[in-house]
Amino acid sequence: MKAERARELLAGIGGVTVGDGLAPVVAHVPVERWQAVARFAKDELGCAFFSFSTAIDWKAEGLEVVAWVDNLETNLSIQLRTKLGAGSATCPSLVPVYRGANWMERECYDMFGVRFDGHPDLRRILLADDWEGHPLLKSYAVDTPHPPYR
Repeated sequence: MKAERARELLAGIGGVTVGDGLAPVVAHVPVERWQAVARFAKDELGCAFFSFSTAIDWKAEGLEVVAWVDNLETNLSIQLRTKLGAGSATCPSLVPVYRGANWMERECYDMFGVRFDGHPDLRRILLADDWEGHPLLKSYAVDTPHPPYR
């Protein structure tokens, strides 16, 4: 699968907009289509490798979730992006599509507070269970006192 063809196919999905750059192919996906577009990338574009997932805090605009998937045979990389919107921190889980998303979604939950609907085991992965807040949010107070390292 060539990047140009992948762009055409992704752009044909309702609500998806595709960036102009060469590589990776960047697809902006409505949150309600997040899981379906990921499944399309895996089944139709051959992107069976889940590379990583993270989130971005755009302050007033809210959180954005980013996932990167690859077709290793054709060297095709797709970056999926979805904006959750101001005041929202809920996104469908990609674990039913990509098992490799499990720990990365847990990290996004731990660091940014993104709740992934349908995740099989959404709990903290890096910080202690009694940790308060999500340290990578821009609203997180840096001077908040925390117990020393354990």
